Amino acid sequence: MKYDKICRGKFIERPNRFIAVVEIDGKTEKAHVKNTGRCRELLIPGATVYLEDFDGRMGTRKMRYSLIGVEKGDVLINMDSQAPNKVCEEALLSGRLQLPGMGTLTDVKREKTYGGSRFDFRVEDADGQIGWLEVKGVTLEEAGVARFPDAPTERGVKHVEELIAAVGEGYRGYVLFVIQMPEVSYFEPNDKMHKAFGDALRKADKAGVCMMAWTCGVREDSLKLKEPVKIAL
Repeated sequence: MKYDKICRGKFIERPNRFIAVVEIDGKTEKAHVKNTGRCRELLIPGATVYLEDFDGRMGTRKMRYSLIGVEKGDVLINMDSQAPNKVCEEALLSGRLQLPGMGTLTDVKREKTYGGSRFDFRVEDADGQIGWLEVKGVTLEEAGVARFPDAPTERGVKHVEELIAAVGEGYRGYVLFVIQMPEVSYFEPNDKMHKAFGDALRKADKAGVCMMAWTCGVREDSLKLKEPVKIAL
């Protein structure tokens, strides 16, 4: 996926989940933060950030800029929470992302409901097999290990439990962790932050839900799936 117009700035502060105060070309501006997670290890005063500029195409927007990336050391991390679903869809449609146990996909639909949950994707292959796929964007990394979540996620636990139920009824179930950075050693659930989510993943793994984690190729103006990495449950 690509962004239309990107500029660079300096992070100053985050007065609430949705707004960042940044410096762009010497001017202080407010920007929409496209990630409601805590991101405390990323949004540090003085950090170099990347913003999508909507000048000339504001529509109903209130703020000209959206914060979509940040430098952590010499690594560029995409922190746009909408991006993982977009790169997943591109990879599914192109065939780059293969879902274990399913053949060539003939139908890929976004935001479909099963049970009490709205999943990111409903997929169907040429043999009529149906699968449900939930995508989680990952921006937390410590010493080469990617972790999710960076804040408690009861909604995430519910999604995983619904996937277990779907597999029990004969569907395929998948969780894809899109690691929004280029290099990590492996992925693991962040039990320290929310053990219930990690427990749900381990239960789902035993029930036949397929877990996948992929790193991303990250540029200032684009994001795409790069390669799969090991998951340590």
